[in-house]
Formats: sequence, structure tokens, C-alpha cells
Amino acid sequence: MTRYGLITAVAALAAVTAMPASAQDVAMFGNTPSRNMVSDETGIVSEWDADAGMNVLWSQPVGSQAYGGPVVANGRVYVGRRDPSIEGDKGVVMAFEADTGEFIWQMVHPKLSAGRVNDWPLQGVCSTAFMEGDRIYYVSNEAHVICLDAKGFADGNDGPFTEEIDTGAIAGDIVWSYDMIGELDVFPHNLATGSPLIVGDVLFTVTSNGVDEGHVNIPSPFSPDFIALDKNTGELLWESNPVGENVLHGAWTNPAYGVIDGRPQVVFAGGNGVVYSLDPATGELLWEFDCNPEDSEWILGGRGTRNNILSTPVIYDDKVYIGVGQDPEHGEAPGHFWVIDATGSGDVTDTHAVWHRGGEDFYRTMSTAAIADGVLYIPSLSGFLHALDPQTGEEFWTYDTFAAVWGSPFVVDGKVFLGDEDGDVVVLRAGREMEVIGEYNLGAAVYCTPIAKDGVLYILTRNRIWAFQEGAQSDPL
Repeated sequence: MTRYGLITAVAALAAVTAMPASAQDVAMFGNTPSRNMVSDETGIVSEWDADAGMNVLWSQPVGSQAYGGPVVANGRVYVGRRDPSIEGDKGVVMAFEADTGEFIWQMVHPKLSAGRVNDWPLQGVCSTAFMEGDRIYYVSNEAHVICLDAKGFADGNDGPFTEEIDTGAIAGDIVWSYDMIGELDVFPHNLATGSPLIVGDVLFTVTSNGVDEGHVNIPSPFSPDFIALDKNTGELLWESNPVGENVLHGAWTNPAYGVIDGRPQVVFAGGNGVVYSLDPATGELLWEFDCNPEDSEWILGGRGTRNNILSTPVIYDDKVYIGVGQDPEHGEAPGHFWVIDATGSGDVTDTHAVWHRGGEDFYRTMSTAAIADGVLYIPSLSGFLHALDPQTGEEFWTYDTFAAVWGSPFVVDGKVFLGDEDGDVVVLRAGREMEVIGEYNLGAAVYCTPIAKDGVLYILTRNRIWAFQEGAQSDPL
């Protein structure tokens, strides 16, 4: 890090306590920097009939593949997806009016020329955006960290980036773009993703650095795993490379932030199955925790006992909650879920585990935990939603979705929402006793996590976004 970068990062982070952003102006994966999948919204629907339009405010098609979960702020909804109506394979971010579903604009990204090893075909933009004021931040399929003007070109070309190919009325307006391949020589495996996190004026994200197509060599072992940028300019503030030559496959998770025992921390999950806590101002290592047993072994195709991490760390009560997993194509297998005391320093693997579930008690997961009112909710890829005591790991109940789960549970208004690969969304009563309110099929796989804003529940399926509101009625599909 340069001296200027250090000064800039420290000043930007200092602004957090001096001038906190309004909750109405900010939206992100996990609702808050702690990434706990919980909302304080009220009046959220418990049931709907998508075919008949009951409690459906609106729905819109979003193409053939949607992984970039929705965020809602300032009356607009943003999703990442792939649009087959656009000529050629492209990654797309779309903006809709939150109350009507009216399409506003879309940002189109070309595919990387290297092909599927860096930019898997037909997947679109998989990053869930960070929305703050009139700016949208995400990672494109090209491994660019992008800052967009939320108004598109309605207010002209904001710049300083002015090289957009399309400057029409429905095109996205790039404010700045940071090319992680060109600037850092990273090698994203399969697809660049990661949902950026902003604290003050500093943006944190993973680089998606990984292995080659043969899954044996690491083309860029000295490129950073985690970076911090100035959110206003895209300038690199610091970079961190703790994983390096130990990456197992790829790196597709998201950072979390918290102040723990008076110490600010930005927590990343590495592509080697290790959780790293870094000083947000400098990128220096605070502590690390290996989420795999010492005798675990990585074997290609998911046949081994060592796992990487696809979940996002959740910071809650001075602890980090995290599960391990693998590419869903590797299938189901025993995994681990850890709760880590985040007050330590150095390698805390042997000293700061609060509790752990593993083996037959907890299988691999891609999901991020939700913790509310004394209950922790975490599903496995196998489709089992576990309700646990967040302090001890004691299991209260388990619900079987009978389908693979990629997304995360969402707790809001006393209810738990969870979607699965069969297109079903289960609604359960939040609490220590299992009570199923209903299960509703939306006609396509649900890979993302539901969100709620202003009394409306938003759910993104593989090919459609739905907005549900109590008492709403739309035309049947």
C-alpha cells in the first residue's frame, strides 16, 4: 500500500462514525455490513398465489439465468442476470421501478474472450449489488468492479468514465470501472462474482482468483485475494494475498464488517477454506481461522474432506458464523459450520472456536446464516434448514425442503423465507418450534435470497422477479 493509499483509507473509514448513511439510502446483500440475513420490515405477506395474482404486486421476466440477487433502494429494484433477448451471450444488470415493476434501464457487459474458465457461458452477472444514494456498485462477469449512476443516462453521462458503448435512454451509465484482471492480474475461476461492501468511503470485495481450467495449476498465485477501493474514484487503497498458492478452486464469497471489542474488522472467507479478519484501514491480518480439520484432504471433483467456502461470514454478538461448502456440481457431502470468537489475534484455529457442527450433523452449504431472537437459521446444500441455538449449537428443529438450496434464509416480520432449486419457497414461523405457514412454487429455481422493503417481499427466480404485497392483485400469468 502506498502512503497516500493508507492516508486515504484511514480518512475514509473515519467518516463512518462521523456521518452515518441513512438506512433508506443503502441496500446490500444481507441488509447490513454484518451480513445477517434479517430485516426489521413489517407487514410482509405470508401467502400468495402466483398463478392467480393474489398478493402479487407485479412480476417481470429477467431473462434465462439470474443469480445476482435483488436490492431495493430509493424506489428502484436492481438485479443481475443474463438476457437472451440481447444478441450474443452477455451479463446484464437491470433496474425496475419498485412499486410498478416498470423497466428503467440495463447495463450490458460482454463476455471475456478466455471463455468458460474465466466467464462461464450463459450465467450473466452473479454479483448482488451494493446500493448507496445514487450509486450502484457490483462486480461484473468481466471481473470489473463497477460503479453506476442509479439514474442511468437520464441525467447525462456522469463520468469520469465516458467510454460506454451504448448511451441510449435505457442504457447504464458507468461512473468508474476497476479492471481486476488488467490491474491485478487475477484469474477468476469460472466467473467473477462477490457482492461489494462499503464502509465510509471504502469498498471491499474479493477478486475471485482461482485455479485454471484443469483445476491443477494456479495461474496468478501472487495476485490479491481481497482488495479495498475508494468508492468515489475506484482507486486501489490496499490489497491482500493470504490465500495465494493455497486456493483450492475459486473464491466467490462476500466480505462482512463489524466493530468487535472496539476493533474494526473486515472479515473475508478465503478460497482455501480459511476465514481472515483484516484491518479495514490497512488490510493487515488481525486473525485467521481454518474451517477444515487438520487431516482433511482436497480431492478434485468434491470427493475429498477439505472444503472451500461459498458462504458469507455473519458477524453477530462479537462472533463470526460461517459454513464450508463446494461448487454445487460437486454434490452433497459432510461439511462444517463454525462459530468463531472474533476477539483474538493471529492464528486462532485452535483457541477461538465457540462451537462447531460437522460430519453427518451438517452437510456442505452455500448459504449465509440468519440470526434473530435467539435462533440461528442455516440450510445445507442438501436442502435441510437447521434451526439452532446461536450460543451453543443445540438444534431446535430441522425442515427438509427435498431440493437443493443455494440461497439463504431470510427472517422478516416473524417469518423465515427460503427458496430452493425446485422453485419452491417455504414460509415458516420464526422461533424455536417449527411451524410451516405455507410452501409456494414460483415455476423456476430460486438461487437467490428474498428481500423486503417498504412492506413488499421481492423474490428473484432463475427467470423472473416477483414483488408480493398484502392485498395486492395482479393479472394472472
